[in-house]
Amino acid sequence: MEAFKEHVGRVVPLDRINVDTDQIIPKQFLKRIERTGFGEFLFNDWRYLENGDPNPEFVLNFPRYAGASILIAGANFGCGSSREHAPWALQQYGFKAILAPSFADIFRNNCYKNGILPITLPADVIASLSQEVHDTEGYQLMVDLEEQSVICADGTVHTFEIGDFEKHCLLNGLDEIGWTLQFEADIAAFENR
Repeated sequence: MEAFKEHVGRVVPLDRINVDTDQIIPKQFLKRIERTGFGEFLFNDWRYLENGDPNPEFVLNFPRYAGASILIAGANFGCGSSREHAPWALQQYGFKAILAPSFADIFRNNCYKNGILPITLPADVIASLSQEVHDTEGYQLMVDLEEQSVICADGTVHTFEIGDFEKHCLLNGLDEIGWTLQFEADIAAFENR
């Protein structure tokens, strides 16, 4: 897993609430046996028309948001099933952080385990940031995990909460297996006993 310390990126607003994991990565794309190749199917039913052409009315297809790596979403983002494929698709598309007023618990935990930083901010802050993104082409934010802050272009700082364990793992690029392997010598000693 790649370490996350600080990230500056272009922002895209997804002004929808209750975006569930089946909307993030539809079920027909879950047949892969690898953890790769999901990014191209992110928001598939919204991104593409029935004939396979990009939907010109879906925000991720707007040229002004090309290369966005920070997603601003509505409340209850990632609700629905517990599929880990949803964070895989978001990450493989290029998202490093997601800002929303609230996340489904399992989705939020799956993000942490896969190197995406889910940031919960008050609904009025999310609405204000989303409006800034709509109004300013190329709008960027800076996310500083060590300081637990989101820094706006005008210097405004919004702080966020994160658990100590989740923060440690993201800062050090550790998934659960990587975290466990830190204790490899202790595990080997236990096995030898």
